[in-house]
Amino acid sequence: LGLCVSRASASVLNLNCCLVLLPMCRVLLAFLRGSQKVASKKTRRLLDKSKTFHVTCGVTICIFSVLHVAAHLVNALNFSENYNEDFLSLNAANYRGEVSQIYLMSGLVPGLTGVVMVLVLFLMCTASTYAIRVSNYDIFWYTHNLFFVFYMLLMLHVSGGVLKYQTNLEEHPPGCFNPNKTLRENMTLPKAFEESFPDYTTEPFPEDLSLPEPFVQNNFIRICSEEPKFQSHFPETWFWISGPLCLYCVERLYRYIRSNKPVTITSVISHPSNVLEVRMVKDDFKARPGQYVILHCPRVSALESHPFTLTMCPTDTKATFGVHLKVVGDWTERFRDLLLLHSNQDTEILPIFQQRRYPKLYVDGPFGSPFEESLNYEVSLCVAGGIGVTPFASVLNTLLDGWKCYKLRRLYFIWVCRDIESFRWFADLLCTLRNKLWQENRPDYINIQLYLSQTDGIQKIIGEKYQALNSRLLIGRPRWKLLFDEIAKCNRRKTIGVFCCGPNKISKILHKLSNSSNSYGTRFEYNKESFS
Repeated sequence: LGLCVSRASASVLNLNCCLVLLPMCRVLLAFLRGSQKVASKKTRRLLDKSKTFHVTCGVTICIFSVLHVAAHLVNALNFSENYNEDFLSLNAANYRGEVSQIYLMSGLVPGLTGVVMVLVLFLMCTASTYAIRVSNYDIFWYTHNLFFVFYMLLMLHVSGGVLKYQTNLEEHPPGCFNPNKTLRENMTLPKAFEESFPDYTTEPFPEDLSLPEPFVQNNFIRICSEEPKFQSHFPETWFWISGPLCLYCVERLYRYIRSNKPVTITSVISHPSNVLEVRMVKDDFKARPGQYVILHCPRVSALESHPFTLTMCPTDTKATFGVHLKVVGDWTERFRDLLLLHSNQDTEILPIFQQRRYPKLYVDGPFGSPFEESLNYEVSLCVAGGIGVTPFASVLNTLLDGWKCYKLRRLYFIWVCRDIESFRWFADLLCTLRNKLWQENRPDYINIQLYLSQTDGIQKIIGEKYQALNSRLLIGRPRWKLLFDEIAKCNRRKTIGVFCCGPNKISKILHKLSNSSNSYGTRFEYNKESFS
């Protein structure tokens, strides 16, 4: 039973160690997502679950690793108690009763690599928990990069050759007599057999002769012509993980070459509520609305890098692209201090431009996200929570350049923030887009609703040019059920794309409402990006 469980769990581990790398091939996913011919809308929506798929494979690896280790502990006892003196090459133990040294068999390779892999997997698993990721993201990032050590050890782990199979079944079929050994030492034969066949020949024997069944086949005694020979199984793990591992390594090499040239930072703008906007230029950089990039600043950290959603994409008329990042951790704090002349300056003035020599910054990407599909629906509902508005900012900037070339004909934009100053991050963008649509006689193209969830009284966005947004500002949280009913009523028998970037609480509510039926024949398709 121990061998069966260990082999079965090893097969599950091979499969999941193969699949867990595929969702991390971001260039491949971005290509599939952006190709209309290769991937349909349903396929692209499945690609949105890549992170969930990666986590599921990781949890499965942890569970079956525990099962695999437990099965081998049982095997250690079985190898010790069932020591076979007839077939010494099959024994994992050196003698009967040896338990403590069994995992040091076959040149120490399987045992030591197995122990180290368990330790590495334990570090990766514990550091991936939500509490550690939120409190100290650096621990999660560094321990997760131990996956390369894990895979190298995995390839060595299967090279021990503990399990073996017989190579000469024709010369030594199972259950045959070996004429070179004394049969009386191994078993007691019937007296009639000893009198009739003293030389153990293969002559036919009487049907009434009573012999043990394993030694008789077609009325002939099966005689071994040579000793049994055993050979270790060829490790199957190589077949499973070599392809995805090579694919991932090639992609990382391609990403390194592509991002090897630093970008040119054109401006840095400090926004309220500890939000920093960085605008950049890079040769031959192309991106679609909703995509994200990975920023790497060697002066901040030699190894560490972080993803940020593009809030401005390059177009045919301008090459500038930008990101908004919220200063919430050590990396963003050091990055802000390098970009701004003084890190403690007054952020109430919007915006503050800094003219200085900026540090080298490398950009890897762009990579795909679910928000690329927001322009491919006739009607889209975009819900943002706080800094989760960044994916929709690139969509709004794209619509500002021109909306007629896209399928989208109506956009519901819901933005929920805790403080009034957060709306000023993209207040200019919202007002400019609204005025543009009014001038083009399409005021119904975008429906803007701003919700201030925490307030001590009536507040407004300061500035005369924001009067249009003040009329859209509501106090409290959205009544999601009424909002969905109203949208469904105004868009009967249509398919509406629902996009959410914000806290999990809002995401769960929207997911549940999207899956619920309504009396208007309207279908809601839910898409989510979590930044928590």
